[in-house]
Amino acid sequence: MKNNDNRVIFHIDVNSAYLSWTAVHMLQQGSTLDIREIPSIVGGDPVTRHGIVLAKSIPAKKFKIQTGETVYRALEKCPELYIVPPKYDLYMKCSNAMVEIFKEYTPTIQRFSVDECFLDFTNMEHLYPDYIELANTIKNRIRDELGFTVSIGISNNKLLAKVASDIKKPDAVITLFPIEIKDKMWPLPVEDLFMVGRATLPKLHNLNIFTIGDLANCDLKLLKEKLKSHGQMIWNYANGIEFSDVRKSNHIDMKGIGNSTTIPFDVTRRDEAHKVILSLCETVGMRLRDSGNCCSLVSVHIRTNEFFNQGRQRKVYFYTDSTKKIAQLACELFDEIWKGEPLRHIGVRVSELCTNEFCQLTLFEEKDNAKNSALDKAVDSIRLRFGSKSVIRCTFLNSGIRPLTGGVQEDDYQLMSSIL
Repeated sequence: MKNNDNRVIFHIDVNSAYLSWTAVHMLQQGSTLDIREIPSIVGGDPVTRHGIVLAKSIPAKKFKIQTGETVYRALEKCPELYIVPPKYDLYMKCSNAMVEIFKEYTPTIQRFSVDECFLDFTNMEHLYPDYIELANTIKNRIRDELGFTVSIGISNNKLLAKVASDIKKPDAVITLFPIEIKDKMWPLPVEDLFMVGRATLPKLHNLNIFTIGDLANCDLKLLKEKLKSHGQMIWNYANGIEFSDVRKSNHIDMKGIGNSTTIPFDVTRRDEAHKVILSLCETVGMRLRDSGNCCSLVSVHIRTNEFFNQGRQRKVYFYTDSTKKIAQLACELFDEIWKGEPLRHIGVRVSELCTNEFCQLTLFEEKDNAKNSALDKAVDSIRLRFGSKSVIRCTFLNSGIRPLTGGVQEDDYQLMSSIL
C-alpha cells in the first residue's frame, strides 16, 4: 500500500466556471453588466427559453434555481432571470489559459474536467516551502490575470483535496489533511462525498447515515452487505483513504461527452433531424478532440413532442474523434429508432474513450481518418481563433438549424487512476 504522508496535492476548481467565464468575456467585449452580480444562468436558448440550466450565479441561488432543471422552471422562480447560451469554445480557451499558469509551477498536472485540475507538489518543498502561500499566489494570479476566481483544496491525496476545495467558496484556499478530517469533513452531509449519488443516498439514509462522519464510523461489514464493493469504496473515502496518482497527461480524463438540444419547432423530416444531429456532433467532436480522446461507443436519444423517450447505442470496432464518423453513426442509430413522430429533443453522446496518444486504427480506417483528422484540426483551429460561426458546413445554409448546437454538458469524470 502506498504512503501518502509526504504528498502535497492541490485540487483547483473554478468558481461557477461557465457563468464566470461568460461574464469575463462579456466584460472584455465592452459590456457594463457583470452577470455574476445579478440572477443569471448559462444554458438553453435566450430567445426560445428552452433547454436546461448549466450554471447559475450566486444571486440566482437565492431563488432556489438548480443546475440541471429546465430553463422554463427557472423562469417560473425568477421571471427576470438573465439567460446566456453556452459557448464551449470559450470555456476551453479559459481552461487552457488557466493550465498555462499552472505549468509555471509544476509539470505534474491532471485535468480532471474542463474547470478542475489536480496539481502535485510532492518533494518540491525546496522550491515552495509554504504551500499555503503558493496556493494563494496561484489563486490570486488567476483572479488578477484571467479575471475569474478559483477555490483550492490542499491535502495529501486527491480525494481530500477535492473535498477541501468544495468546503469554502468562492476565491478560497483550504486544507484537509487526515488530522483535519474529523472536524472539517465528517460534519458534512453524506451526499457531499464523492461517489455518493442519487441512487446511493436513500440507501444510506435507510441505514441512518446522514453525515460523512456517520458513514466513516459505520460497521464496514454492514455496508459491504448492503452496497457490496461500493460500500467498501465510500467507507474508504469517508475515512480519507485514497491512493491514486496525479497523472500527467495532455487529455481530460472522462467517461463520456454528450450534447443535447430542445428544438423550438417540431422536427418532422428525416433530413432536418440529421442536420440537428450533425450540429450536435460538431460540438461533441470539437470537445472530444480538445480533450485528447477518441471514442468507440456512440449513442442517440430522442424525445417526441408527447414526451416519449427512446435511445440506442452502438459499439464500433475502431476508435475515432472524427465529427463525420460520429455523425454518420448517430444518424444510422436515429434512423433505426425513429418512427416518424414529431420530435422536440435530440441528444448525442460518445463514450468508451481512450487517449488519442495511443489510439490504434484499423487498416481500413487509417487513410480516411488521416483526411478527416486534418480537416477537423483545421476547422477547430479557425473556430477557436475566430469564433464558432467562422466556419460552417454548407448544409446548414438557409436551413433554420444552427450549425453548432447543444446545451447539455454531460462529461462524467473519474477520480481513481485505476479507472481508464
